[in-house]
Amino acid sequence: MNVLLVEDDLELCVSLSRVLSSRGFQVVCCSNGLEGLAFARRHSFDAVILDLGLPGIDGLELLQRLRDGNGSVPVLVVTARGAVGERVQGLEAGADDYLSKPFDVEELAARLKALVRRSHGVEELRCATLRIEPGSGLVFRGALPLDISGREYGLLKALMSRPGQAVAKEDLHRAVFGQEVPVSPDAVEVLVHRLRKRIQGSGAALITLRGLGYFLVDEATSDGAANA
Repeated sequence: MNVLLVEDDLELCVSLSRVLSSRGFQVVCCSNGLEGLAFARRHSFDAVILDLGLPGIDGLELLQRLRDGNGSVPVLVVTARGAVGERVQGLEAGADDYLSKPFDVEELAARLKALVRRSHGVEELRCATLRIEPGSGLVFRGALPLDISGREYGLLKALMSRPGQAVAKEDLHRAVFGQEVPVSPDAVEVLVHRLRKRIQGSGAALITLRGLGYFLVDEATSDGAANA
């Protein structure tokens, strides 16, 4: 689940990104309103976490501009402005939900997942016995939950979202790491190796196509291209 976090408190931005990443989110951080608006318009996100007290343009103006441009991405406002009138302002400007600081990260994660479920519906991705619930961020092998890291989840979701298609290494890199730097040139290969181990026994095979990328297939219905 790709999330844009627009927050000028760098320490909070780093800590939220770390916690949310451990729960299956891929987070891109922006520290001012203009940068956040540009990212929201240029890239596809499942949800936006928006602080109201931002430099450049404040969060309310960012939200209004985003909605005026027909942006329909779910927006969760988080702010120290706790007055009822300001909450109403945020909701009337187009916010889908509101949390006052300080807040519990578990509640933030739960609200984000609920927003995405409401905006996209419950979409279930499957390959063999693997099953992903993007709204909840849960991965299953058969009936059992699969212990998987946030980056492994991002890689698996990117592959399962394009069944039977090769996904280029560059696309996987963007889906998993976003704007994060520095990242090792072989980071995707390392993740692919780890994910192959995670999904052993699921009936799904992660195939390498030299020069094209990677794709996920159901071994029961595939001719079985060889792994590299």
